[in-house]
Amino acid sequence: MSVLKRISNLFAKPTPPVAEKSMLDLGPGDICEVSLVSYEVTGRVGNRGRNAVVLTLQDGSHISYLLIEERESLQYQLYRPIDGRLDDPSQVPAQMELDGTQYYLEEEYGGHVAVVGKTPFMQGGEQHVWQYQSDDGHLMRIEWQHGRFMLYEGVKVIPADVKVIRGN
Repeated sequence: MSVLKRISNLFAKPTPPVAEKSMLDLGPGDICEVSLVSYEVTGRVGNRGRNAVVLTLQDGSHISYLLIEERESLQYQLYRPIDGRLDDPSQVPAQMELDGTQYYLEEEYGGHVAVVGKTPFMQGGEQHVWQYQSDDGHLMRIEWQHGRFMLYEGVKVIPADVKVIRGN
């Protein structure tokens, strides 16, 4: 190694450490753990207007969806898809009953989403969302985009039960 090379290495700035990914930054190929179950992230739907993402998670043959929303702190909700049918977005009710549980509309919003990887909606665009909660804390989520409905049932997850295992 030449003397000039050694001297330039003395004055060179060290390379900054690579920042660790947060749950909001995960995308297809990353691995995370939710409630002691490891999942591969296979898709991501991001809503920049709400600072929220929905990750498609796969554990073997099971698919789940993790809603991550940053408000005062990060909030997590884990969903699984359910069978159901609605015909018209203008007729989504304020109360719904599913398997003997009464759900009440908690929030309704719309916004532009960006899609990456395997998700229920294969392209981005305007998405409308209805979020419900029951008296016992169970959650239901309805999404409408491009003329198609998706229904999910889920639970809130405490932040301590969610962590990044490997981020690409």
